[in-house]
Amino acid sequence: MTTQRARVLMLQGTSSHAGKTVLAAALCRSFARRGCRVAPFKAQNMSLNSFVTPEGGEMGRAQVYQARAAGLDPHVDMNPVLLKPSSGEVSQVVVLGRAVGHMTVREYHAYQDQVWPVVTAALDRLRAANDLVVVEGAGSSAEVNLRSYDIANMRVALEVHAPVLLVGDIELGGVFASLLGHVELFAAEERALLAGFVINKFRGDAAQLDAGIRTLQERTAVPTLGVVPYLEEWRGDEEDSVTVARPGRSGRPGAPLRVAVVRLPFISNFTDADALAAEPDVDLRFVGSAREIAGSDAIVLPGSKSTIADLQWLRRTGLSAALRAAAAAGTPVVGICGGYQMLGRRILDPGRVESSCDAVEGLGLLDVETTFASEKRTLQAEGVVAAACPLGSPGVAVSGYEIHMGRTVLGRGSRPLLRLRTTGSGEERPDGALAGAVCGTYLHGIFDHPEARAAFLNALRAARGLPSRDPAEPTVDDIDRLTAHVEAHLDMDAVERIADLPSA
Repeated sequence: MTTQRARVLMLQGTSSHAGKTVLAAALCRSFARRGCRVAPFKAQNMSLNSFVTPEGGEMGRAQVYQARAAGLDPHVDMNPVLLKPSSGEVSQVVVLGRAVGHMTVREYHAYQDQVWPVVTAALDRLRAANDLVVVEGAGSSAEVNLRSYDIANMRVALEVHAPVLLVGDIELGGVFASLLGHVELFAAEERALLAGFVINKFRGDAAQLDAGIRTLQERTAVPTLGVVPYLEEWRGDEEDSVTVARPGRSGRPGAPLRVAVVRLPFISNFTDADALAAEPDVDLRFVGSAREIAGSDAIVLPGSKSTIADLQWLRRTGLSAALRAAAAAGTPVVGICGGYQMLGRRILDPGRVESSCDAVEGLGLLDVETTFASEKRTLQAEGVVAAACPLGSPGVAVSGYEIHMGRTVLGRGSRPLLRLRTTGSGEERPDGALAGAVCGTYLHGIFDHPEARAAFLNALRAARGLPSRDPAEPTVDDIDRLTAHVEAHLDMDAVERIADLPSA
């Protein structure tokens, strides 16, 4: 490849969850296989699913997935702006991996003049180091009411003269009207960048779409590059909780082990449970009522971007009482990050970091107290289980990453759960808390570690009189499976021409 700045290929959508993330990942893997240095990019991501890079920067997990598809370590340049909603009106704003504050919509729109140069500089750095950058847009790219505030869609494409593939979600219905409507709403200079349509998540006989595709071509002169069928039981990182309960993310109904994950209104990093859902004998369910928890072999209380608000929701729904009853009956309860904080005695927010409350009572299942700090802790860590607990025997290996504003102190009634060291550091420190069958930790991704996952599930199997199992290992990489699927249904020769990569 030549040393000139990378070409840019952009995927935009007619809606959120149209499939831009997964199609971009597939293109990253496909071009990487062809010997192309390719990197993903999304200027602005609104998501509560985030990850910590080796350098300690926070970014959206969707771009981490795409980076893995490209064969790269994730870097915050791939997602320079991350918005993490903490209420209906306010989001935490993360720029180049660091939180810069909480802002209302109006405040963030006023801030965008400062952040746009950060976005373009990050894209420039990726272009300098690669042959191709696959850019993902955000939501719908034709929201005319938001055009002046858009820094993730056509403004990016116009900045670098990137050809655009417009992705429509046929599962939602009205895909042809949606695609054509977007073209009608694009300005002339935006329309000039539109290089192809992709119809995604189709079920049935694709020949039934021929008349609609011809009409699109006649009305817009833009070709449809493929109809990509819905890929059953696909697993990968996505941006938001829209996909929480879909097949492939939830477990297998009727499987002998039942694990309940509480679906909090502000649930974050729900991907922490994905590895459990992949186990063939686990029926993993995202639950929102006390009735749904009944009969579970274990309960996971996941992370939250608004811990106090979600704690209050637990009380309103009766889930708090159900969790206490389950713990009293000996059912393992595992809290992760915000879920860990909720399991404690009290949560203090003297600086009003997260809420308007100075202090709230927790569920009281762990003797810990959490105080919110103004500085976010973001790091990768590894270590071992410190004491016999639902996560296994002492010495079981664990690893993951931390993203939290809280600082938690143990009382006499709880013991440390883990012994951790920050990745790259030899200094050991305690993490989490344990009291009987209840435990909590700040470590996201703990079930991704096969040893910890096997220890957790084998204890549940033993309690049910079931034989132990080795941790499930996917026989085919989900990214490889996804890429093969996309390559089979997308005109990759046309995509390569549109990308216009220089000859080697």
